[in-house]
Amino acid sequence: DYGAFIHLRFPDGLYHLTGLVHVSEVSWDLIQDIRDILNEGDEVRVKVIKIDREKSRITLSIKQLEEDPLLETLEKVIPQDGSVISDSSSMSSSNSNTIEPLPGLGAIFEELLQEDGIDDVRITRQGFEKRVVSQDLQLWLSNAPPSGKKFTLLARAGRQVQEIQLSHSLIRKASKRHCNEYWNVFHETAIVNN
Repeated sequence: DYGAFIHLRFPDGLYHLTGLVHVSEVSWDLIQDIRDILNEGDEVRVKVIKIDREKSRITLSIKQLEEDPLLETLEKVIPQDGSVISDSSSMSSSNSNTIEPLPGLGAIFEELLQEDGIDDVRITRQGFEKRVVSQDLQLWLSNAPPSGKKFTLLARAGRQVQEIQLSHSLIRKASKRHCNEYWNVFHETAIVNN
């Protein structure tokens, strides 16, 4: 119920060690029963993520050999060029008046708008991923570089991803410091609302 023991095959073809892949390290998807993913006798590739010599334990991961879906979101769920994904995912562009914020985001927007220098916070686009990684609200600053006086944030819960534009009226010298302060407010509020 808590994971799978993996017998590690060495270059000589023999199995000298056994490690554990915890259920949380099997897949980026939410797993109810590990038996839905792995069966006895399956051959899998793993990454060694921890060796505890004192307890004689090896911790392994299958999912860390794949790209984190949170990082895929920038390129695959909400493409930076604005193109729409042609498979079962869907995309819509709009403003925050027509896209309903994910649960908890409204309170975060109100908190951010009370900060000096924040002019506007709005949802600009949303997309839907093929799989659910977490039901919890997850928030992060996009890898996209700031555009003028706008920062891009991403929010996600379940399959839904929303792109948020944060506009500010800070001078360039102070914007990095203030961005870090705003991110701390954003992050602390997100923890409270999870």
